[in-house]
Amino acid sequence: MAQTPSTMLDLGTVAPDFRLPDVSGNLVSRDDFKSASALLVMFVCNHCPFVKHIQAGLVLLAKDYQANGVAIVAISSNDAEKYPDDSPAKMQEEARAAGYTFPYLYDATQAVAKDYRAACTPDFFLFDKNFKLVYRGQFDAARPKNAEPVTGKDMRAALNALLAGRTPSVDQVPSVGCNIKWKPGNEPDYFSVVKK
Repeated sequence: MAQTPSTMLDLGTVAPDFRLPDVSGNLVSRDDFKSASALLVMFVCNHCPFVKHIQAGLVLLAKDYQANGVAIVAISSNDAEKYPDDSPAKMQEEARAAGYTFPYLYDATQAVAKDYRAACTPDFFLFDKNFKLVYRGQFDAARPKNAEPVTGKDMRAALNALLAGRTPSVDQVPSVGCNIKWKPGNEPDYFSVVKK
C-alpha cells in the first residue's frame, strides 16, 4: 500500500474558496459556513483503505462537534473516470451507507485540491472562525496496518483547543494515505515532491 504524506500547508493560510456540488447536486461554498465556530475541510474518497479505516471515527467526530457549531465538509477530488468507485453516484451511496451528516462534495476539475495543496486521502484542514488554518495533519495515529485504535485524538485535541479559545499546538504530524488520483497531465507541481 503506497503512502503519501500531507504537504502541511502553512498555518495561518486563509481557507481557499470553493463552490462544489454535493451528492445531491446542491452547490456548497466556503462562505456558506461564515457563521461556524470552525471549518474542517477533509479530502477523502470512497475506496481508499486509509479513509475506510477511520470512517466510523469521522462520523463520530462529526456527531460530537457539529453540535458545537463546527462545520465539516468532505471533498473527493479523485479521477472518477479511472477510478469509477469514486464517481458522484458512488459517493452518494457511500455517504448514505456511512452515515455522513456533513456535505460530501465532488471536485471534478481537481482545482480545489490544488488550492489546498491536498496530497492524500485523508487530508485534513481545520480553520478557525476567520477561515485561518490552525491545524493540518493526521486524524490520529491509526493506520490500516498498525494496532493503534481509531480515536481522532489529534483532531479532537485541535478542535477542543479552538473551541476553548486557544490556538492548537503547532506540533502537528502529517496525515498519511493514498495519493489523490490525479487526472493524467493534471498532477500539481507538488505531486512529485510528496509521491512515494
